[in-house]
Amino acid sequence: MRIKKPLTQIIIAFVVALTIVINNVNVSYALPWGELFLRGLQIIQINSLSDQQEVEYGQQMRSQLVQSRRIKVYEDKELNRYINDIGQKLVKVSQRPSLPYTFTIVDNKQVNAFATMGGFIYLHTGLITTASNEAELASVIGHEIGHVVAKHSQAQIRQEAITQGLLSAAGLGRAQIVQLGVATAVSLPNSRQDELEADTLGLEMLRRAGYAPKAMPDFMQKLDNGGGTSIFSTHPGAKDRVIALNQQIPSETRGEGAGLDENSYRNNIRPLLRR
Repeated sequence: MRIKKPLTQIIIAFVVALTIVINNVNVSYALPWGELFLRGLQIIQINSLSDQQEVEYGQQMRSQLVQSRRIKVYEDKELNRYINDIGQKLVKVSQRPSLPYTFTIVDNKQVNAFATMGGFIYLHTGLITTASNEAELASVIGHEIGHVVAKHSQAQIRQEAITQGLLSAAGLGRAQIVQLGVATAVSLPNSRQDELEADTLGLEMLRRAGYAPKAMPDFMQKLDNGGGTSIFSTHPGAKDRVIALNQQIPSETRGEGAGLDENSYRNNIRPLLRR
């Protein structure tokens, strides 16, 4: 059964959206209030996509990423099954477990990962081989799921549309949403606030899935010390994030959790190590 939102909530959401638009309008000219009203409604619509709409947009973004050769998909059934198993274990304990998440391995030696709306998670082969154990890799996957849970992609698209002046009385077309989604995912840095939120959500997933939570700050620290410059071009503020994560892990439970066996992990990613 669909529950209708109270009128007060709708009005508040509209006022917030309208304020964002007004604050981003160039002061050298003024838009008619009617157009401002429509722009405000469009912002609300971008943030109110159904799960099905999210997935459809995410699928189109994946197609564009592949067709434009921005990514090269790494095809190996054994490794893809392993990565998907880790991902689905985290999805089950996430705050949006009903989305049909898709985990894609990108054939790229750079240490990076990103996500788009609809539960589409992308992991570079360079990231997978840099992780020392399953818990470290799971920490990155959990972080990216956190971005999906918090709908950060939609917020980035909304803000980028405002910045580029794309919101109009005609609204954003499907192609524009897809193009903005691809561009923001692969090149636009996440905000510090978004990163901290995704870290917190990811850390909780690690705990609930039984992984060692310390793997997240430990891996982040390792990447910050060297070898992870690519991932921090779109995931900034490593030092502050490591501190914040360590503060969320009680010292008495720091050594607890699974996924720290390095030999087992190397055996599971052996298709990459044979190259």
